Amino acid sequence: MSLLADQYAIEFPPDYDARSEYETPSRGYLSGVVVRMGDGARYPLFFIDPVRLRQELQGEIGGPQPYFWEPNLVVLPEVTTESIRTAVEGLVKERFYEHLKPL
Repeated sequence: MSLLADQYAIEFPPDYDARSEYETPSRGYLSGVVVRMGDGARYPLFFIDPVRLRQELQGEIGGPQPYFWEPNLVVLPEVTTESIRTAVEGLVKERFYEHLKPL
C-alpha cells in the first residue's frame, strides 16, 4: 500500500464492474474516473492509450474539428485498473492536481 493512499481516493465510474475492468484495455480508454483528494476536492480524469488516441486523431482529420481533446487527459501505455492507480499516485506525487480546477 502506498504512503500517499490516505491523501486521495480513486472513484471509478459507478458501472465499472469486473466486466468493464476486463474490457477496458481492449477499448483503450476510460472516462468518468474521479480523484478525490484528502481535502475533499474532486478532479475528473480521462485515460487513453496511444493506439486509441491515434484512432481518435485519424477519425477527426478532415472533419469539422481536426483535433482531439478531453479535459484532464492522461495517456497510458495500456488502460488497466492497475495502470490507472499507478498513474494517479504519480500525479499526486508530482502535485498535478494543484494546476487543475476541481469539480
